[in-house]
This record gives sequence, structure tokens and C-alpha cells, in this order.
Amino acid sequence: MGLRINDLLPNLTVETDQGTFALHDWQGDSWAILFSHPKDFTPVCTTEFGAVAKLAAEWEKRNTKVIGLSVDAVEEHKEWKADIEKTAGAPANFPIIADLDLTVSKAFDMLPAEAYLPDGRTAANSASVRSVFIISPDKKVQLIMTYPMSVGRNFAEVLRALDALQATFGTPIATGANWEYGQDVIVALSLNDEQAKETFGEVDIVLPYLRTTKFPG
Repeated sequence: MGLRINDLLPNLTVETDQGTFALHDWQGDSWAILFSHPKDFTPVCTTEFGAVAKLAAEWEKRNTKVIGLSVDAVEEHKEWKADIEKTAGAPANFPIIADLDLTVSKAFDMLPAEAYLPDGRTAANSASVRSVFIISPDKKVQLIMTYPMSVGRNFAEVLRALDALQATFGTPIATGANWEYGQDVIVALSLNDEQAKETFGEVDIVLPYLRTTKFPG
């Protein structure tokens, strides 16, 4: 059984370019994002790591820690970071997991259990190791995105999804299509109309099952 939404983050001990630690200890009480890559020194991944580096202030604003993963060694990660910082014009201060034995990739259901890395491998050998996992402070997986090799990830969407997750976490609301921070939200169906008005005040009943209210944040 692979990792699914609402599953507990596997508390693996990982080796990174910033030392060895257990994932739960590293996350602490913060939100966390793990974003993975099939290989260092590849073009799309370099642009993505650069995008994450440039968003450092946004992650901090949202009390969110980020950690990368690639199935290469720590020394390669350190060398690759020089390229990332050169192209991004920003320091890549987040750790990168060295998943040489594929332990994390398999635990996170990014590769089948029988997967291995052959000699002389290319990024294609671990192509499916290209995902984003957003984890809440209770160490549970809240969102999973997986991309093909040819499509760069949109980290503005990752930020938007993080905002939506934080807005709805533990609150009986949801966010509609294309929602942006501060826009109206949808009242959860777990509340009837009376409870919705008691909880949020003004509620717009668009349809019996679609009720909106001002963003409570």
C-alpha cells in the first residue's frame, strides 16, 4: 500500500547535504513540503530547485519548511547547488535528501518496490520520482502532485495550494476552483444553514449545497 492523503509521514532517517536526521524531528511543528527529483544536474529540475530557492521568504511567511530529494549522493547535491544558485540568483538553503538506495522514493510510493538503479543510469530510470508532498503539522500528508519529466512544476500553484490547505485546516470550509488567498470560501456541508450562519455570520446560499462566506482569515 503506497502513501495516500491523510497517511502519517513516514518517519525515515535521511541523509542530506545538511546532515542526517529523522523527518519528524526536522519538520517539528511546522508545515512541510517535500519535492523530489529523479537526478541531479538535469535541466528542468535545476529550474525547479531555483524556483523553490527564490520563494524562501514565502515559505517562511507560511511557517513551512521545504526539503528536496534526489536519488544521487550528498557530494553531488552540494555541487549541484552551485548551479542552482547561479541560475536562480538566490541561495538554496533547504536540505536535499540523498536517496541513493531509493528508501524514501519507495516509502512515498514514487517507485515500485522492485525498482533499482542500474550502472550508468539516466534520469529516465527514476523518472516517476518527481512529486510534491505537502504535510501538515500533525505529520499527515495533505496533498500529492506528480509530474512527468517534460513539464516543469508551477510553484505558484504549490503556494496557492498551501494557502488553501492552511486556510481550511481544522475549519469547516473549502476553497473553490482557482481560489486565491483572501477570496470567499465555501461552507462545508457538515454544517446546516443555521450552524453556518452562527459560525460565519453572513452566508450566501447559491445552491442548497453551495454556500459561500467571507474568508475567515
